[in-house]
Amino acid sequence: MNLFFDIAFDSLKKHGEELCGDMVDVLRLDDCIIIVLADGLGSGVKANILATLTSKIASTMLKEGADIYETVDTIVNTLPICKTRQIAYSTFTIVKIYNDGRVYIAEYDNPPFFILRNNAHLNVKKNQLLINEKKVKETYLQLNAGDIITLVSDGVIHAGLGNILNLGWSWDNVCNYLARSSHNKYTAQSITKDLISVCWDLYCGKPGDDTTVVTVKAEGPKYVNLFTGPPKNNKNDSLLIRSFIQSPGKKIICGGTAANIAERELGRKLNVNLDYITKDIPPIAFMEGIDLITEGVLTLAKAVNKIRKYGHLFSQCSTINTLAGNDITDYKCDTCHITSCNCDPIINNLNAADGASRLAKILLEECTHLTLWVGKAINPAHQNPNLPVNLNIKLALVEELSDLLKKQGKLVNIHCID
Repeated sequence: MNLFFDIAFDSLKKHGEELCGDMVDVLRLDDCIIIVLADGLGSGVKANILATLTSKIASTMLKEGADIYETVDTIVNTLPICKTRQIAYSTFTIVKIYNDGRVYIAEYDNPPFFILRNNAHLNVKKNQLLINEKKVKETYLQLNAGDIITLVSDGVIHAGLGNILNLGWSWDNVCNYLARSSHNKYTAQSITKDLISVCWDLYCGKPGDDTTVVTVKAEGPKYVNLFTGPPKNNKNDSLLIRSFIQSPGKKIICGGTAANIAERELGRKLNVNLDYITKDIPPIAFMEGIDLITEGVLTLAKAVNKIRKYGHLFSQCSTINTLAGNDITDYKCDTCHITSCNCDPIINNLNAADGASRLAKILLEECTHLTLWVGKAINPAHQNPNLPVNLNIKLALVEELSDLLKKQGKLVNIHCID
């Protein structure tokens, strides 16, 4: 069985620097995923350039079929030499993950990677290669559903050095923390953000080194089907519902007309739930065999907005610009004063009882493969320009939802029905 790989990364730049000296490159190919974490020598602009060159050289060469020997040799011979230290390259970790769970990892002077299985670190065999007088460690793994791989730059291991912790956090302590904290995190993003937030605390808000975390979580496929909007031709109602209901995974209906079609074609009672009503989001409904039923475009627009904010919250650029900036007052959580923590209002809102929050939570945390069943019928009510959102562009809203989820690595298919 092919696995799905949830991937997230985040960085803190060294305090006082304009650019982060770490760089992450992720390439999703048909049969595999290539991840490169590069840590440029020093910090700032020069380190950023070195890390960028390293990550791009490695990912491009591996994409084109080069082996690790050619890749490392090219990196070593391409990057300039530091006149002071007589070294001018960047350290790196390269991960190549195949769809069936086979993994190849090459490490050069970066902290060793972490791999968790059943909430415990897994000890693995590493082979040492000598490539152009550079010692590279390589590892072959077979991932199972639930396994977590975490890559870090040395800023994580050194977090707190000379401040809260005299000798830094240390690899063993990071490993123990991940083993304790990762089991209750649903996504790679939440694991990454949690570890970055701890590093931010240990550095007392002034990172002493560029700090990067990359997380890969292997999962079995989680299918979700979302039906919104009736077909133009009502003769297609029966075919659409039959295809929708027979598809594997969770079933979601967005829209009153779509719900009425399901009620009629399936012969099941539709019950509206008025227990949770807000002024902005219409109530949800229930039907046997359907996991969630919401109102249509208004709720969908609210859910898309939540997913958009969630994606921005965990984006690398967002973290670099807020966590490591000179003025982060506007971005701190009011509860624990950590940017984008687990008590952040954006994250907490996913746990609310309204339809938009429930929809966003399912799509973000309980979905790897999404199929959108979209009818092309036009609702006359959606043409009113005085409504609070641009309701006459339903397909554009669906396409934005698709794009947002694809950016998080989810596989999305759209079936439009006339």
